[in-house]
Amino acid sequence: EKMNSAMSEEPDALSVVNQLRDLAADPLNRRAIVQDQGCLPGLILFLDHPNPQVVHSALLALRYLAECRVNREKMKSELGMMLSLQNVIQKTTTPGETKLLASEVYDILQSSNMSDMDNANEMNYRRRKAQFFLGSTNKRAKTVVLHIDGLDDSSRRNLCEEALLKIKGVISFTFQMAVQRCVVRIRSDLKAEALATAIASTKVMKAQQVVKSESGEEMLVPFQDTPVEVEQNTDLPEYLPEDESPTKEQDKAVSRVGSHPEGAASWLSTAANFLSRSFYW
Repeated sequence: EKMNSAMSEEPDALSVVNQLRDLAADPLNRRAIVQDQGCLPGLILFLDHPNPQVVHSALLALRYLAECRVNREKMKSELGMMLSLQNVIQKTTTPGETKLLASEVYDILQSSNMSDMDNANEMNYRRRKAQFFLGSTNKRAKTVVLHIDGLDDSSRRNLCEEALLKIKGVISFTFQMAVQRCVVRIRSDLKAEALATAIASTKVMKAQQVVKSESGEEMLVPFQDTPVEVEQNTDLPEYLPEDESPTKEQDKAVSRVGSHPEGAASWLSTAANFLSRSFYW
């Protein structure tokens, strides 16, 4: 009983992994997170967590970290990383979107030290292999680029992220804050309009699609104003609404330190401390 009360004073796994994900979303923090002693091993352990929401959040954090090229070799060679990603892909109970996200991270890391030609061949091989594992749940993924009016600070980005995470069929997303863009990977049977509807539901942002013309020029195409029916993501448990969230105060602190690697580093040491003591499920 004593141990239980000690554990209850610690933040829970979901709040820790969500804060890591939010920190990893900021490009300025990505190197610090991967250099930290405890964070990568912690994220790898999260990939084996019984709560599917924790697994998905850990994969999003890894997807962000892998965007930084200098991180890829260290991530790939981290003990258990590639094996854990394979386990997520192969597990029959893993939701379809989570499998696709795991195979995306696996592809990026697997091809990190190859020439471009080897790279392309390896990626194709991995993709075929992933599709084999995914079986009928895998509809091919596609990429949609959104220009989002109103996407101008980290709190807006969090709103946007929450709206997108609720849509069934969204695999991953990357924000390019400087140009108010979000690159979203979705299953091919999901209409891009669903993304616009979700973003419009924030009431403070509006999305247009970025497409290339035949001459290669980028154009913004507005979505029709009629909202489409959005299928909620039932595979993952609902995120706690902000007012019920036990980490509300911490979230504010994280968004404040978000763009300062030193601030992030001090939070990371706390997280690493928690991670090193808590993985005894």
